[in-house]
Amino acid sequence: MQFALPPRKTPIAPPYARSSRFSLQRRKQFKAVAILGFALLVVFFLLSQLFYTSTGTSAVPVGTPSVVIVTVLDRAGFSNEYTQKIVKNREDYAKRHGYINFFANVSDYETALDEAPKSWTVVPAVRHAMASHPYSEYFFHLGAHALIMNPTKSLESHVLEKSRLESLMRKDASVVPPDSIIKTFSHIQAQDVDLIITTDNEDMNPGSFVLKQGDFAKFFLDLWFDPLYRTYNFAKAETHVLDHIVQWHPTILARLALIPQRVINAYSKVSSAATTDGTYKEGDFVIRFPGCDTDTKRSCEKEMTPYYRLWSEKLKNE
Repeated sequence: MQFALPPRKTPIAPPYARSSRFSLQRRKQFKAVAILGFALLVVFFLLSQLFYTSTGTSAVPVGTPSVVIVTVLDRAGFSNEYTQKIVKNREDYAKRHGYINFFANVSDYETALDEAPKSWTVVPAVRHAMASHPYSEYFFHLGAHALIMNPTKSLESHVLEKSRLESLMRKDASVVPPDSIIKTFSHIQAQDVDLIITTDNEDMNPGSFVLKQGDFAKFFLDLWFDPLYRTYNFAKAETHVLDHIVQWHPTILARLALIPQRVINAYSKVSSAATTDGTYKEGDFVIRFPGCDTDTKRSCEKEMTPYYRLWSEKLKNE
């Protein structure tokens, strides 16, 4: 007697098996996508760091000069010969070290001055230079009545290199001579510095200074050029305003380095405001003739002539 066998049942997979298989595959896909995304982020970060500069701008164009030399000329007040001497002196220096010049003219900023003394043009001129060269890092303002006497010294090796600047910085020194109670910070380091300047025997002197491109520079120049200060009739215009804002604004003092006068701002022997060791000596980087354009007993062209001749002779002998 045969018994009917029950029909063979086809095994049925648990309802979650297919779902589990797809979940595992999906997790693998998500993991692969996550790894790929992370890798792309790392590559993007590395590339951004490669092209990032300390000025806060990316992709600096090839050949961008690190230093821009800013000189404000008064073409209406200077003779053509005198102007050409200044221009030739600056161009020679810039060419030697791969820098670039920014020659401004007093008349370019007459409207912005609002009848303030034309010596104020230093501020908008530097700001103009920064806008014209947004990828350059340092801006070296040197007044027109000055000559670079030792062009072999690059600004980097002479002032800007970290170890060099550290050795030059005057810490815990009176901001305004001779005995201002406001002093430079003793803890400031070279990497914190955005403004490098000197004092003479009377004031902080803006005839020669170095300013680093960045947000601080914009803030500093805007504050310095505030209309309230320009109309206040300070005895020495922008110079006394600079004395004022450095003493009353710790934000500026915290980014400032005072260095010995002769490093970038040696005065001619006729200039009485030089510090004890601030008068020009052979081998110094620059010589300036402050006051030669305001003292009726002096002549900028006559004072510069022997030094220009000396500088020219050095060029011929190189």
